[in-house]
Amino acid sequence: MTSIVLDRVTKRFPGGVTAVDGVELTVDQGEFMVLVGPSGCGKTTLLRMIAGLEDVTEGAIHIGDRDVTDIAARDRDVAMVFQNYALYPHMTARQNIGYGLRMRKMPKAEIRKRVDEVARMLGLEELLDRRPTALSGGQRQRVAMGRAIVREPAAFLMDEPLSNLDAKLRVDMRAQLSRLHERLGITTVYVTHDQVEAMTLGHRVAVMREGRIQQADEPHVLYRDPTNLFVAAFIGSPSMNLVEATLDRESIAFAGIALPLDRGCRPVAPSGSKVILGIRPESFEDASFAPPGLPHIDVNVAVLEDLGSDAHVIFPVEAPRVDAADLRAARDGGESVLAADESMLFNARVDPRTRARRGERLRLVVDPARLHFFDPRTGESLLTPH
Repeated sequence: MTSIVLDRVTKRFPGGVTAVDGVELTVDQGEFMVLVGPSGCGKTTLLRMIAGLEDVTEGAIHIGDRDVTDIAARDRDVAMVFQNYALYPHMTARQNIGYGLRMRKMPKAEIRKRVDEVARMLGLEELLDRRPTALSGGQRQRVAMGRAIVREPAAFLMDEPLSNLDAKLRVDMRAQLSRLHERLGITTVYVTHDQVEAMTLGHRVAVMREGRIQQADEPHVLYRDPTNLFVAAFIGSPSMNLVEATLDRESIAFAGIALPLDRGCRPVAPSGSKVILGIRPESFEDASFAPPGLPHIDVNVAVLEDLGSDAHVIFPVEAPRVDAADLRAARDGGESVLAADESMLFNARVDPRTRARRGERLRLVVDPARLHFFDPRTGESLLTPH
């Protein structure tokens, strides 16, 4: 197994565009590292630099004990899996999987042995004689992965390999990828824009924005202790509710609502400060199903989304929307509400047994121990990590 070390790696394109800006990251031996972020954040460019498909403007890349910064892609001992499968249409699945080995002049008996082993691993034994046009999307992706695996490389580099699959198949393939990595243990760098995919696959996840890594940590740490407003808004589905608030010694107030501060969850900011308050949807609960003693708020239900396993109560808050560059970037240029609607909408994830009804009042409780606080000027978290 091999580690990958990025030492202040930078990529500038002609015209002065900086796609990757001084990235420092170590991917440990056998680790599954996910690079995630909105479109244009530099994650694919960074992956292509590791592969040798893009030149490095500044910095260095080490794979194992070798400095590969100026080494050609074919000599880096890495295997890539692409979004579009990149299979040869005139070749069978067997020929596609074994193509790289044939180029290395490996004996035919050894190629057959390796291809058969990989086919069993990926459940492709019955499909080896089919061409790509006779395979489903998921089967094609498994053939593409088989072509990478059969080489027994030092590292796998995967560029959004599941993005062309339908939703159900993506879930199935995520599970297969996790099991495959457990069996092979090969160092993997995986690029995606889908934060759910990132959180379910990655041993660690590096959240990128504008060519820089904002935070790289285990998924539960990113979720529980986001280092800044961008990470907080990007990680989590539905996303974190964010609103401008005023800090008091013992409470936090917004839109005529005051919530008590928890002793173990107090922002590092003086009383009277303006902060951005963050509340994840699951930090709310229908008061009918919550333990006693938690602070409550009464809301008007604008939308009820019953998902079976839980329910989402969407309600207006009489406060202006937070319009920070961090949030616009986290939304990938989109908006969470219609531009014509200037009111703030909150999302509460509650017990599916809720009796909430659209247009009616509902009492929600809030857990003060799960509040987040951010500096409105810098976007940095005002909490010390747990």
